[in-house]
Amino acid sequence: MTGLFEHNKNLLLSSRFLPENFDEFVGQQHLLSKGAVLRTLIEEDKLFSLIFYGPPGTGKTALAKLIAKTTNSEVVHTNATVFGIPELKELTNTIRHYHGQKKFLLILDEIHHLNRHQQNVLLPEVENGSIILIGITTENPFYYVNQALISRSFVAEFKKLSDEEIKKIIISALSDKNKGLGKLNLTIDEDAYNYIIKYADGDARKALNTLDLSATYLAKKETKVISLDIVKQCIPQVSLKYDKTSDYHYDHISAFIKSVRGSDPDAALYWMEKMLMAGEDPRYIVRRLIILAAEDIGNADPFALVLATSALQAVEFVGMPEAEIILAEVVCYLACAEKSNASYDALQNVKKEIETQPLQEVPQHLKDSHRDSEVFGHGKDYLYPHDYEGSFVVQKYMEQEKYFYFPKDVGKEKEIKQRLEKWRQQKK
Repeated sequence: MTGLFEHNKNLLLSSRFLPENFDEFVGQQHLLSKGAVLRTLIEEDKLFSLIFYGPPGTGKTALAKLIAKTTNSEVVHTNATVFGIPELKELTNTIRHYHGQKKFLLILDEIHHLNRHQQNVLLPEVENGSIILIGITTENPFYYVNQALISRSFVAEFKKLSDEEIKKIIISALSDKNKGLGKLNLTIDEDAYNYIIKYADGDARKALNTLDLSATYLAKKETKVISLDIVKQCIPQVSLKYDKTSDYHYDHISAFIKSVRGSDPDAALYWMEKMLMAGEDPRYIVRRLIILAAEDIGNADPFALVLATSALQAVEFVGMPEAEIILAEVVCYLACAEKSNASYDALQNVKKEIETQPLQEVPQHLKDSHRDSEVFGHGKDYLYPHDYEGSFVVQKYMEQEKYFYFPKDVGKEKEIKQRLEKWRQQKK
């Protein structure tokens, strides 16, 4: 086997402290509990291509290395950032040299960095079974990996580790004398535990690296106790995990918008502030609120769109951090406003009508009458509504009368519904 990890005391604890078997593996029980599909495939060495997807430090690489130890395949472990076309062709030539006498397992970290051409070169070898691929990524593979590769792979989503699971890993690392810190006889205070767990935020690698750093710091101290003060000196500030270009970004803005749409101002404020504290552009949040005001509130409260639109100018004028006060006001108002997506539904109804039904022509009396009314009769018999004591007069505005907008019984739109139903009845 090539490219496999071997225990090395000089490696970081997070690289050294890896599970040797399923009993040592912490987390991902939805994938690895006894009888689960993935565990069965691994134990019986009947793998087909896999894609491991999920947040950092959740065991994706650890599981791939565990598979590498148990399989009878020839293992190649590399990173997609350095695995170009020449390396891929060298691998395929090696595989063809053995004429199926060996199975090859390719563990490919950061598979989302492979471009489409590289993925297309890899595809035939995966398709004919010459290569069993384990692609590892923190990005949603359905956006970054060819659908052809996806359809030939078992996609396993790894979940963020719970606080209890992170604590279990810390305890185990402190006591393990072989690949952990057990020989140092260290202990850790409860508040230091909690701080590391919060800092790790479900990422075992961050927890182990913090533990490793704390142990190194204590090496020249007289104490064997990892205290909160020691941990804080190693990681002075608990950071927010948030990448504006990743799935994490889209998951947060999705939770934010759904909270406003669902009339929960408290959850909406939480997700908004978490994004802002992590460095999100407040203008991006306002733009999403403007769309929501039209799509989800609509004519139930027309002022919502006015407020959201004015917020953009106010945020740009004031700037951060005071701009978050403006955002908080707008978010609370929109979350508590009456909701109606009737205007949005009306738009979709019109689109469907145009796409699926015969197109209607403009009726003669609605055509422009400025240039050719005398010759062609355009605009003849048009009824000017202001001549009839109001904004409504019975006349055809489509040759085939059809209804697309159906106001709801909420807020301002309730009045619109009553008015519109009266007008439609008069047409009949």
